[in-house]
Amino acid sequence: MNGNSFGRLFQVTTYGESHGEAMGCTVSGVPAGVEIDEETIQRELDRRKPGQSMITTSRGEPDKVKINSGVQDGYTTGTPVGMVIQNKDARSGKYEPFVTAPRPSHGDYTYSAKFGTRNWGGGGRSSARETVNWVAAGAIAQQVLDASEYDVQIKAHVNQIGDVKAPEVTFEEMLEHTEENEVRCAHPETAEEMREVADQYQKEGDSIGGSIYFECRGVPRGLGAPRFDSVPARLGKAMFAIPAVTAFEYGLGRDARDVAGIDRNEDWEFDDGESHPETVSEEGDPVPVGNDHGGLQGGITTGEPIYGEVTWHAPTSIPKTQTTADWEDGERKEIQVVGRHDPVLPPRAVPVVESMLACTVLDFMLLSGRINPDRIDDRPGEYDTDYHPSSPQDDPEDAATRAESTEDDD
Repeated sequence: MNGNSFGRLFQVTTYGESHGEAMGCTVSGVPAGVEIDEETIQRELDRRKPGQSMITTSRGEPDKVKINSGVQDGYTTGTPVGMVIQNKDARSGKYEPFVTAPRPSHGDYTYSAKFGTRNWGGGGRSSARETVNWVAAGAIAQQVLDASEYDVQIKAHVNQIGDVKAPEVTFEEMLEHTEENEVRCAHPETAEEMREVADQYQKEGDSIGGSIYFECRGVPRGLGAPRFDSVPARLGKAMFAIPAVTAFEYGLGRDARDVAGIDRNEDWEFDDGESHPETVSEEGDPVPVGNDHGGLQGGITTGEPIYGEVTWHAPTSIPKTQTTADWEDGERKEIQVVGRHDPVLPPRAVPVVESMLACTVLDFMLLSGRINPDRIDDRPGEYDTDYHPSSPQDDPEDAATRAESTEDDD
């Protein structure tokens, strides 16, 4: 099975199935010398994990991360960072009726048709549980960005569930309010309406779709390349990899089809040092007057905020009665997909979107040389660093411990 890696220099390769023993990922291309806070990684995983509210699956996964390579004395070494998250609450019995009778609109039939077999417990590799790996990798990416000289800030919030849509909010409002409610909407009044919608669909044994607005600030100009390595192309690939995503937009997005060229085109002016505080530029630099282009022109970053929207369809696992075709006994059957499932996906997908943004932006920063791919301090050839491990022989306490250990071996 191919397609388990994304990124070019900052490359994430994942493994695991929904009801397998564990999920895990290997993150290559992490510069050396980055201080890694495992609690920060865990905090991001806790934002994504199941069972955090009544509108998420009740599956009881602690999602405890363990780093098993690539970090020495709290700092990255430049070698691949390996992480593993054990599955603790997998219950596959409820999926037995669907081994040869595919659930409607799931990946069951297509996986079996492609491979002639599949891991059917919980949806196997096609399950959104796989995104736990992406959030772990994204937490590493954000720590690399934080350790660099660039002030890259990434935030997202749920801007629509069903027909309830939030008004536009500022980046500061997203930072302040997104985590204050269970639907992760930065507009508190709309969040209450969204919660009512999610509760109603859950009560009816149904589900509903929604969308997430995202924004990246502090991204320098000049990242990306035209055509296949353009920033929007790579961002689109990252977002469409998220299960159940049906649309990705940036800037005006689909609204651009109603806007004339003279209205969308943005004149240029010089940065006066005051009028463009959100843009990465120096006084006297040419800057676009507006940002309908979403921080991207010709596939390359302009230094202005990158923003857009990602859309999810309704979760396909619902308890309402549906019909399937069992290829083993040749019968059509009425089925109910019982189990532990989310009635709406965007609330738990916010940290996933932020993680994919962090991984993609960091990859472009490394590719462009804005961040040294080998080491975060950008001091090639220097070996005596603050983050280099010290010799245990120079530490009297460690020497005493080694002596005791030798005595025990004897």
